[in-house]
Amino acid sequence: MSGLFAEPGMDIHQPETPPHVRRLPEVIVNRIAAGEVIERPAAAVKELVENAIDAGARRLEVSLAGGGVDRIIVTDDGVGMSADDLALAVDRHCTSKLRDETLVHISTLGFRGEALPSIGAAARLCITSRPRGESGAWRIRVEGGKVSPVEPAAGAPGTSVVVEDLFFATPARRKFLKSARVEGRHAENVVRRLALAVPQTAFRFMLDERVLFDLPAQDMAARSAALLDASEADGFLEISGERDGMTLSGFICPPSVHRSTANGQFMLVNGRPVVDPVLKTAVRVAYRRVIEPGRHPVVALMLTVPPDRVDVNVHPAKTELRFADEASVRSLVIGTIQRALEHGAGSVGVRPVLSSAPRQARIWYPPEKGAAPPVPAPAFHAPTPEGVRFAEGRLQFGDAPAARTLPPVAMPSPHAGWDAPAVNTPATGQAEPAYTASAQPVAADHPLGAAIAQVLDTYILAVAADGSVVLVDQHAAHERLTHERLRAQFLSGHVQAQRLLVPDVVDLPRVQVDLLLARQPTLEKLGVEIEAFGGDSVLVRALPAMLRSSDAVSLLRDLADELEADENGAPDEMAALDGRLDAVIARMACHGSIRAGRRLSVEEMNALLRQMEETPRAGTCSHGRPTWLKLSKADLEKLFGRR
Repeated sequence: MSGLFAEPGMDIHQPETPPHVRRLPEVIVNRIAAGEVIERPAAAVKELVENAIDAGARRLEVSLAGGGVDRIIVTDDGVGMSADDLALAVDRHCTSKLRDETLVHISTLGFRGEALPSIGAAARLCITSRPRGESGAWRIRVEGGKVSPVEPAAGAPGTSVVVEDLFFATPARRKFLKSARVEGRHAENVVRRLALAVPQTAFRFMLDERVLFDLPAQDMAARSAALLDASEADGFLEISGERDGMTLSGFICPPSVHRSTANGQFMLVNGRPVVDPVLKTAVRVAYRRVIEPGRHPVVALMLTVPPDRVDVNVHPAKTELRFADEASVRSLVIGTIQRALEHGAGSVGVRPVLSSAPRQARIWYPPEKGAAPPVPAPAFHAPTPEGVRFAEGRLQFGDAPAARTLPPVAMPSPHAGWDAPAVNTPATGQAEPAYTASAQPVAADHPLGAAIAQVLDTYILAVAADGSVVLVDQHAAHERLTHERLRAQFLSGHVQAQRLLVPDVVDLPRVQVDLLLARQPTLEKLGVEIEAFGGDSVLVRALPAMLRSSDAVSLLRDLADELEADENGAPDEMAALDGRLDAVIARMACHGSIRAGRRLSVEEMNALLRQMEETPRAGTCSHGRPTWLKLSKADLEKLFGRR
């Protein structure tokens, strides 16, 4: 038993003899370093594709087998390498890209000179390259860190890299890889992000001899739409913004388009694909009020920052950055996206991408039916315009239609007032007037079109000027209108505070206390009154009147946790406080909106459509669900199998 337990005071980690410092063999050094650069097949694919892009490739092909573990082939038509360059390329910290030794003005995707040596140390690597204008190619092989001499070979202009049996030299790393399907999906995501960075380069990606995508050289709009699924491209909106010498451009989808993961978010900083927490948080904050919890928006953002205000040399993978002014970057991203989302439904104030040319719709309005309960109706004789003949003189349908059709009316003014009838608002305590609308000529440029029917007394059916069919959920739409009106009332100035009968004392870590006290003026505007209570405590004297039953202790602790996790965030962006306020407003808006099953007149329907076009975030209700759907001619043809 004496060998199982250490004697008191004995250091069980103390070696019998002190070790001597020794230099590790170069092969072991390369294998250790390879673990940082090449953590999975997708990382190897990323490094090879970046090299091809930096070499000026205009056509790039990537082929994987076994998720990239069995084989990776990357072929490009770039400038190629000579025999001398090829021999140096597989040595650590040898590169032709880094011309700025201050590591500030870096214009290439790669610059560390670690990718090829790391891959060669962990796999079987073969590089064949032929410089442009040369008659022959050269080849070099590296297996587990052992380099073979450069030899002549046959090959097309450009470079072809073959990686086989990845991690055969480091079996511990290979043991922790996922399935071939998962690793292949990671590699595909990497290539998609790199393809966005260079839309002028054609990309072809194959996995186990199946072509997953084949993209020609195209502009940024077409490339963004293709990479984020062409079926969602019609919802893409172009955005642009500028702040403090930085510019943001790109494309976003409306809140109705979202995914279960963040794989639909592509971000470039100075042309470099990144996965940056500052940018991801900014996108989440910008969409928070208009998207369902747990869902992620679809965006493709391109941020340009002065080189001296961003550090790309943070990690060997080069996907992480450090911004000199994170708060300014956040403000630029949040402000630009929110300005786009705050325009009315159907017209987000920016140019729709891949939109088709408008076609003038010709709408026939049948006479309005009575409001009596449905009864079997006589055969319907359709009116035939002069010169138009139908195969059948009448339609042999005996049942009454489920939708109320409406007679033609003048289009309401875009500025016509439209409010829920007899809704008591907290601001006045009085009932507001019923719907009002002023008649104006029909406008062909209204995105949500003109109402032609009410389906199931819940959905408004409209036809836009381009012939598209628009379906609106009247309750969800009016809920958003009411929500925005109530929110403007409560947040115009100071939110009314309700003083606590007995102030609460909240004990927090010192750093969180300092963060809360530093934002004391902003918290007071939101109805939260706090003061220092000595040491590591905060005294809460008042909370927003809307949050009557809220627990002050849990509220302050949640808010402090969020501020500590995101020091550049503002209290009015935090879910702990603003989310609670918004939830109360959403409940008030829901109860104060027109209900499903309420019959509306054609004037009320059209006034609702016009108000939606002007109201911020009208594409979704207070709970993040869509308020309207649009079916274009192409959508209808697809539904009926015409294309």
